[in-house]
Amino acid sequence: MPRYLIERTFPEGLNIPINDEGKGVCFDVVDRNAEGGVTWVHSYVSGDKQKTFCIYDAPTPEAVRTAAQKNGLPVDHITEVSVLDPYFYA
Repeated sequence: MPRYLIERTFPEGLNIPINDEGKGVCFDVVDRNAEGGVTWVHSYVSGDKQKTFCIYDAPTPEAVRTAAQKNGLPVDHITEVSVLDPYFYA
């Protein structure tokens, strides 16, 4: 399955509480994504919490956009990526 890097901007900052409410928010995203065959692998959040860089597995970029729309999440850019691991050559 293709892997994508999704860049998102949150002008007010991304504020997911670190408690059961935040856990519920994240699992709701996972459940909605699954409806379209999209898997959230992990995300990186900038220090000011205004940007995220998310790794997703999905059949197509359109599936990522559809899942984002269902979750009320912005999408600035979608880039298909592959892993470059320095240990691959060891």
